[in-house]
Amino acid sequence: MTAVFSVSMTALWLGAMIVLLIVEALAPGLVSIWFALGALAAMISSMLGAPLWLQLVWFFLVSVVSLLLTRPLAKKYVNGRAVPTNADMAIGKDCVVTETIDNVRGTGAVSVGGKIWTARMASPEGRAEKGTVLRAVRIEGVKLIVEEKRETEEVHA
Repeated sequence: MTAVFSVSMTALWLGAMIVLLIVEALAPGLVSIWFALGALAAMISSMLGAPLWLQLVWFFLVSVVSLLLTRPLAKKYVNGRAVPTNADMAIGKDCVVTETIDNVRGTGAVSVGGKIWTARMASPEGRAEKGTVLRAVRIEGVKLIVEEKRETEEVHA
């Protein structure tokens, strides 16, 4: 009976490993490779006749250790490849209002770096008149979100 149990557990671990590898292949980024390695370790221990509790220990131990050792590297090199665009260069720059910004009416535009952007004030009911110098703080969709400059800042348009 133990031999039959060992074979069925080996098959179970093999199946788990295959499913986890399929999930890994279909998912963007690394999500389950660590558990596939844990299933491999458990399958090997099952083939060597280890009891179920030891197989589970190997599964969790190898999964956790491989996750802890590789997850920071995986996040840095695989999942963390955000590519900045040239639009990001507008953030932090000074801009000049070319069309009065009125958040309530949903109007306004600014010029920054020789480009015209649709703009909104960072404050919900913000308003800025044409010719005002503001600071670009972020991009939301196709709109540049701007705020008033502090009085100690110099113009860098």
